Amino acid sequence: MAPFWPVELKHNNIVLRPLGFRDRRAWLKIRENNKNWFKEWEATIPGEFNAKPASFYQVVKNLRDEARSLRALPFVITVDGFLAGQVTVANINYGSTRSAYIGYWIGEEFAGRGYAPLAVAMAIDHCFKSLKLHRIEIAIRPENTKSLRVVEKLGLRSEGARPKFLHINGEWRDHLIFAINEDEITGSLVSKLTNS
Repeated sequence: MAPFWPVELKHNNIVLRPLGFRDRRAWLKIRENNKNWFKEWEATIPGEFNAKPASFYQVVKNLRDEARSLRALPFVITVDGFLAGQVTVANINYGSTRSAYIGYWIGEEFAGRGYAPLAVAMAIDHCFKSLKLHRIEIAIRPENTKSLRVVEKLGLRSEGARPKFLHINGEWRDHLIFAINEDEITGSLVSKLTNS
């Protein structure tokens, strides 16, 4: 398979690109300003819930390693040049499954403006067109109404619940699973979203 990273995706004022060391100040600022906004929804590692978080340098290094090994596409979302969040295509599988998961976060100051659904749509379109993946899944806690609205806007189908699926905010949490296959889209998700 040809190398697919680094890559930059653009649609109007939204850009998805690799997180770089130059983003340190903006990334730390948005994370600090939104720590209460993120806390309830972010994955934690069992047994390490109160452990010191990885440094920004380690975060970037880990994301780059995942991308170079063809296991992930870790994008930062920028809006009008400002760092707004991240969307990560993870657990990329090739061979007979050709699938991946998508996770995302966006700062509260950027929420409710359609940026998260558009960023996720851009990532899904790229996975289907460039990586030739067949299936994308998104796992969302039932209480996360804002993320449920993202998959609703994108038309992902519900595939049911997975009890205690992911460790979030220090506990195993139930998640709802949403998915889309590449043959369910005519054109692109971005065009479907922006033309509706």
